[in-house]
Amino acid sequence: MAHSRRNLESMFDHLAEYERVVEIGIGRRPELARALAEVGVTVTATDVHDRDVPEGVEFVRDDVVDPEPSIYAGADAIYARHLPPELHRPALAVAREADADFLFTTLGGDQPAVPVERTTIEEGTLYAARAHPE
Repeated sequence: MAHSRRNLESMFDHLAEYERVVEIGIGRRPELARALAEVGVTVTATDVHDRDVPEGVEFVRDDVVDPEPSIYAGADAIYARHLPPELHRPALAVAREADADFLFTTLGGDQPAVPVERTTIEEGTLYAARAHPE
């Protein structure tokens, strides 16, 4: 039985369950970080370029390929939207070091470059890699 797109969960629904999250590569798409902060999630956003972020969201300039581990320490989840495949492994390594779940979407038809669980969401497919694989 096909689901109506209106009934699908969104990335927000999955991330709102966490207390502290870090977004890798916020770019010029602050709406998810803003929505999470508005419901009480502690959000830190990173990017390789300086970015404006909404009130209630902390911004730190960082490159996940050469990360500053203290930014991610204490996070319950690390997430990214439209993450290119070459960043899947570095981002997962950061998440594992922080003992955090790693949730992400890819651009278009890109497949995940790391072992994941797949969930269909409004935005397409949400990939989740757990901090400690079974």
